Order: sequence, then structure tokens, then C-alpha cells
Amino acid sequence: MPILSQKLQPKNKKIATFIAFLLIPLSGLITDMYLPSMPHMAVELHQTENAIQLTLALFLISYGLAQFITGSLVDSYGRYRPTLIALAIFIISNFVIVLTKQIEVIYAMRIVQGITTGFIVVAKRAYFVDVYEGEERKKYLSSLSIVWSSAPVIAPFIGGYLQQYFNWQANFYVLAIYGIVVLVLEAIFSGETVPEYRPFRLPSMMKDYKTMLSTPLFLYGIFIIGLCYGTTMVFGLSGSFIIEHQFGYSPVVAGYAALMMGLAWMCGGLLGKALIQKPFIPKIRIANLLQLIFIAGMLLSAQWFNNIFTLIFFAFLIHVCVGFIFNNYFAYCLGRFPQMAGVASGLSGGANFIITSICSYTVVGVLHPQSQLGLSYGYLFIGLLAFLLLQFLVKPTLSTKTAMA
Repeated sequence: MPILSQKLQPKNKKIATFIAFLLIPLSGLITDMYLPSMPHMAVELHQTENAIQLTLALFLISYGLAQFITGSLVDSYGRYRPTLIALAIFIISNFVIVLTKQIEVIYAMRIVQGITTGFIVVAKRAYFVDVYEGEERKKYLSSLSIVWSSAPVIAPFIGGYLQQYFNWQANFYVLAIYGIVVLVLEAIFSGETVPEYRPFRLPSMMKDYKTMLSTPLFLYGIFIIGLCYGTTMVFGLSGSFIIEHQFGYSPVVAGYAALMMGLAWMCGGLLGKALIQKPFIPKIRIANLLQLIFIAGMLLSAQWFNNIFTLIFFAFLIHVCVGFIFNNYFAYCLGRFPQMAGVASGLSGGANFIITSICSYTVVGVLHPQSQLGLSYGYLFIGLLAFLLLQFLVKPTLSTKTAMA
């Protein structure tokens, strides 16, 4: 079909960029919109909390694993055609979820969504490396984290009201409609942007991965961004249960709480962009130390206070810190290997979500956070891992300008 092979027209560059920014937050919408509905899904589907939390973990794992291969595939077969096909499958999967009561079917569809979203987001991250160069490229790559963080801001806010006035299925209807709108826009205005097709060969892909993983700053960065996003997922997996079950608030309040965490992440991203010219490693280490200080404050205050206000206050500050670290390191990882943009995007994003899913689901599964204190211990475990990486493995030898070159 001609529509599947059309090139991006120069006149459509601005609107295609806008469409790409609409698709970048897709993974955040999929993970965050139904967070306020999790307790109600458990009741209606007659499942445990862990069983419902697994729907999120399965998406994260499949999304992460998919990106290890989708990066090479979009370098070999282009960005445009895989995006259209993946969007169509994603739309269908949402309708399957709303029509079933079987948790196993929901698990399967969440895996499908992880794989399709892997194609979409990897292709769109590579789009900015294809289309822009130099300072303009750095500006857009730094903006990716900020745009992506819009999803955790608006998604749980919308999801809280959808649950309050409709039901948990409404979240997936909205995702399907969103997918349909973006699919139509993508088909009309976007096009292929890959500058040079790289033959898909497993030995070549493994060679590319070896090159990237032999770069210490890149390798450690993958672990650090995974730990940062894992911090937000610990709140995502447990926050609504704490707010609705322990504190007795409605799904709307849980949605507002998740919105606050999204705003915190966005603030961290904006701060990271504002300080982009500052020395790279020192500013990240400072942010990590502040993160640990705020976690200590959250732990100490939990001895005397255990309410939603102290929970949100300290969690907000912690999420600002991890948002700052994530923005800086993810932009570096994406721009470090422009000649292998798709592979770099896939490896960075894939490893990030694998680490995120393992870290967050393990912390929640072991600690079962039911209060501010339990959540604090989860934050502390992840924060200390990041501290060990940043203090003892990452070498402070690069400025931001050198790192992003």
C-alpha cells in the first residue's frame, strides 16, 4: 500500500513533529490512566491486589523487552510503517480488554500493548534524531522527557474521574479513541524519516549493543534511569491502595495524588533542561543526595504523622529529584549514538523498563507498602542503589556539552 511507504514531506515536518510528541507519552498514558481504578478492578474481577498490579508489571516487562529488538527493526524497516501497524493492533487490544472479564485475557492484551507501544515509542524517539541535528536535536531530545512526563500528570487525573463516574473499562475506551485519532493523523501527515536502512542482522545488532554497553557512562546511565522511573512506579503500584484503602479517600483523590507525582516529574525535567549546560555528573549526584535527604525526612515524619499530606509532600520532592536525574541521563543515552538512533533508543528504553518493572514490582511485592513508612522504605532501597552507582562507578569526567555531543 502506498500509504505505508510514503516519505515525510518537508511541508509536514512541523505537524509530524507534533504527532510524534503526541505519541511519546503513550506508554505513560497506558501505565498511569488506570491507576485509580486498580482497587476497583480487584473487586470487580475478584482478584488480589498483586494480581491487578501484575497487569502493570507485564506491560512494563513486555514494553522493555520489545525495545531490545524494535530498535533494530525500525532501523531496518523504517519508522513509519511499523508505527501504523502497531497503532492498529494497540487499538484492537483496548477493545478486547473492555469486553472481557478474564484476567488471563487482560494479561495477554497488556503484553500485546507493551510490544506495540515498544514499536511506536522507539520509532518516534528515533524520529527526532533523523529529522533534527546539532543544537536543535539536543533541544528536542531534552524535551522528550518533559513531554513524556505530561502523561503521568494528566492520565491519573482523567482516570480518577473516569472511575468515579463510569468504571475501570472507561480508561481503555479512552486509550482506544486516542489511538484512533493519532493513527489517522499519522497516516495523513507523517511519513518515513529513516536516513539509511541498516540490514537486520543479528550479529550486527549484537555488535551495536556491544559498542554501546562498552561505554561506561551509557551503561550505568541505563541502570540509573531505570531506578529513577522505578521510583515513580513504586508509588504507582501502591499509592492508590494506600490512599483509597488506608486513608479512605475516593479514586478522584488518588488521581489527584498521582497527578501531583506527575507534576513533580515534570518539574524535575524542566529543571534538568534549564541546567543542561551545568557539569553532567556533579549535578546528578547532588540531585541523588537531595533525594536521599527527602527520603530520610519521609521516614522520620512517618513516626509521628501518617496522613495523605505528609505522604504527598515528601513523595513530591523525591519525584522532582528522580525526574531531574532521568531527564539528563535519558537525553544523553538517546543522543550518544546518532548513527544507530533506533538501536540506541530501543536499548535505552528497553533496559529502562526492564529495570523499572523488576525493581518496582520486587519492592512492592516484598515490602507490601500500606503506609507512608512502607513507601519510604521502598524509596530508600532504590535511592541507595542509585547512590552506589553514582558515587562509586560513574566517573565525573564529562561535562554535559561533551556528554551530549
